[in-house]
Amino acid sequence: MLNDKVKNYLHLHLLVFIAGFTAILGKLITIEAVSLVWYRMFIAAILMFIYIKITKIDIRITRKSLLKLSLAGIIIALHWITFFAAIDASNISITLAMFSTGAFFASFIEPIIYKRKIIWYEILFGIIVIVGVWIITQSEIKHIKGIILGISSAFLSSLFAVLNGKFLEEHSATKISFYEFISGVIFISIFIQLFGGGFSLDYFKISSSDFTYLFILASVCTAYAFIASVYVMKQISPYTVVLTYNLEPIYGIVIALIYFPDSEKMSPAFYYGAAIILGVVLLNGILKNIKTIKRKAT
Repeated sequence: MLNDKVKNYLHLHLLVFIAGFTAILGKLITIEAVSLVWYRMFIAAILMFIYIKITKIDIRITRKSLLKLSLAGIIIALHWITFFAAIDASNISITLAMFSTGAFFASFIEPIIYKRKIIWYEILFGIIVIVGVWIITQSEIKHIKGIILGISSAFLSSLFAVLNGKFLEEHSATKISFYEFISGVIFISIFIQLFGGGFSLDYFKISSSDFTYLFILASVCTAYAFIASVYVMKQISPYTVVLTYNLEPIYGIVIALIYFPDSEKMSPAFYYGAAIILGVVLLNGILKNIKTIKRKAT
């Protein structure tokens, strides 16, 4: 029998695997990125509402906080749209490699939001990340649109992650996610109505395979992953959680190579650049947590 500690570690790695598998589902789903994200957030919001009702979580909120969470919800929607659009424009490997640059953006966004000084080694890491991106761009210039979209997605991801960290000082994670999903759905609905031809019966006619993948994406990869991650964070140290989640792009790229060996096989230069970016992300996570541990010890 496995003890609780081992079970929690295995659960954490399952969640990271699920996060990496999100990109695989994005490749399998045939509808375009805007509609994909609308369905994802809509289904996830319904499932989250059911969870809130069952657990009787208080979701009352002030108008000011609602406005802030709504803005964050729009940022999340744009992050997911650019993420899946990057997969459509290039492939999973390019998208996940560019997504790893989020740590670089966070090193500049976080000091602004939390009003702290920029750490010197974060600037150095940022320069190294740029070198990694440059190497990938030089070898995969045909995927330049996907590279730009992937970097945009990474920036938006870092922005909402830092904002959510601030929101957690006042609200529960469940409340934050629920209102962000709702605002994301409303934002995309308005966009579709104004610029996407509007909603019609044809809009909701999707294949059974697409619906199945969408439901897995919204339930397992979004609603469940969120709820489970909150539980895991209470059982395992933040250091382990953060460091393990930094493995998401690696998991995703490996899974992509298994599922789509033809379209995901890249040039050697891509893997050199990706290794530089991922190495910096892991090293940054290690240094940050060592610093946190030392601060708590003093």
